[in-house]
Amino acid sequence: MNKVAVITGAARGIGKAIALKFASQGYHVVINYRGSEEKANAVKEQCIALGVEALTYQGDVSHYQEMEDMMKAVMEKFGRIDVLVNNSGITKDQLLLKMDSESFMDVIDVNLKGTFNTIKAVSRIMMKQKSGVIINMSSVIGEIGNAGQANYAASKAGVLGLTKSIAKEFAPRHIRVNAIAPGFIATDMTDVLNEQTKENILQAIPLKSLGEAEDVANVAYFLASDDAKYITGQVINVDGGMVM
Repeated sequence: MNKVAVITGAARGIGKAIALKFASQGYHVVINYRGSEEKANAVKEQCIALGVEALTYQGDVSHYQEMEDMMKAVMEKFGRIDVLVNNSGITKDQLLLKMDSESFMDVIDVNLKGTFNTIKAVSRIMMKQKSGVIINMSSVIGEIGNAGQANYAASKAGVLGLTKSIAKEFAPRHIRVNAIAPGFIATDMTDVLNEQTKENILQAIPLKSLGEAEDVANVAYFLASDDAKYITGQVINVDGGMVM
């Protein structure tokens, strides 16, 4: 029986790479998205071309009921959920003196509360199965902070604490919970940076290159696999050596 992976924010970037990685390994995949139906459907078709079933589902992770409804739809179609990858995330960068409370809370609501919402929505399903893997996307910024990203850093640091707490709660039911902390990965978000900014970033990375979305996807798949069956409550950095 094919396993089923639900990936939030999977219409582009790292989420897309994760969906394609799991599909290439025989997983049926659920592609959650908030904005572009066209991009989500394109990922769906790529997954289907790999010989698996794929489902797109539009839903905002910051709204619990939408995530509850999504998990119900997945169960109706597949009857199981083996992996949840919490990849949805946003940024609203601004120095603290200029950052309003709305910008702060918008990022918290998606990045941190959204992670809580999806875990909560899938929890009874995985507990009943007595199996499952949850992978939460944090960031090196959640570990070291960054000027102009107080909201983002706080949200991603919160994901780390959430990951470790839930890992302890869920371990007795054989549900593993881990986090990935990417560094600077070549995505749409880094494409808009000017050359000087990119050069400054590269100087802070010991391996002197940006990562690729597939680098993160490979770690996500490893954490979901039986090769990682004794790993839970951990944070794996995919950052070219930025945080050592």
